[in-house]
Amino acid sequence: MVLPEVSVTRRALLAGSAATAATLSVPALANPIERFPIWPGSPPGGEGLSVRDEVVKRSPNGPADDIAWPHVATPMLNVVPAPVPNGGAILYIPGGGYARVAVGREGSSIARAFAARGYTVFELLYRLPRDGWAAGPDVPLQDAQRAMRLIRAGAAKWRIDPARVAAMGFSAGGHLTARLASRSTLKTYEPVDAADAQPARPAVVGLFFPVITMTDPVAHAHSKRELLGGNATSDRIARFSAENGLPADMPPTLVAHAADDPVVSPANSLTMFAALQAARIPSELHIFEKGGHGLPLREAGKDHPWPGLFERFARNHGL
Repeated sequence: MVLPEVSVTRRALLAGSAATAATLSVPALANPIERFPIWPGSPPGGEGLSVRDEVVKRSPNGPADDIAWPHVATPMLNVVPAPVPNGGAILYIPGGGYARVAVGREGSSIARAFAARGYTVFELLYRLPRDGWAAGPDVPLQDAQRAMRLIRAGAAKWRIDPARVAAMGFSAGGHLTARLASRSTLKTYEPVDAADAQPARPAVVGLFFPVITMTDPVAHAHSKRELLGGNATSDRIARFSAENGLPADMPPTLVAHAADDPVVSPANSLTMFAALQAARIPSELHIFEKGGHGLPLREAGKDHPWPGLFERFARNHGL
């Protein structure tokens, strides 16, 4: 059962959100968005908790669907359908500094842009460690793994190829995406149904202005505090630094960042790319001169290159 969403007064915008620059147009959708909970009952590890879904507006004068979730009791997927499906799919993981999840209910402009390119896009609303779930810092990973498995389990329904499922993450969602890619076989929960027999590894990965390391001084302090608490041990910091322990089967990974990002240092992307190269993982890095904490779909009246660069990279690796 989906718990009620509780509207609350606007809270200060938190550093580390995955806001992107304004876009000029949002492609129309041929079919309505489907939205559903990713767990058949209560999510794992919530015994004794009284978490309720809460929604805040990200800007007092912004569009109605420009919202974020400071508390998540019911992790969900939005299915943004492609007007002309090409068989590929993308799991879209938004950011929010692990203090909230910056995703609406109607399909983001980025999800719609990739749907217009033929990809069925699945936007993930994931749980947050701050709410006290038993898995702690691994609770977002539980939801990301479950989402990948559900996408593959429903491949026939959504007319996608289960071998052609990518993941793209933004800001703190980039950290979660990197961990999904490198820890896809880590057992974070007990199987709940047949979908959990599906693999959780993405075929290819895009990390955009990502939080990566938990090691100072590069770490994004807000994300680190929300994920690990205020007194994390060196072992815990190392475990949750996404550049560490990349497996030999780490998916091909594209990393992109703006050099003028005032929130998450571009050194995070440089750190991840260096680790990918050291592990001999097919990888690509783009550092744009400008963009702040977010890369726009359009800039100066023209399409920004990053979506095309990711699509090119992803297609070169099987998407």
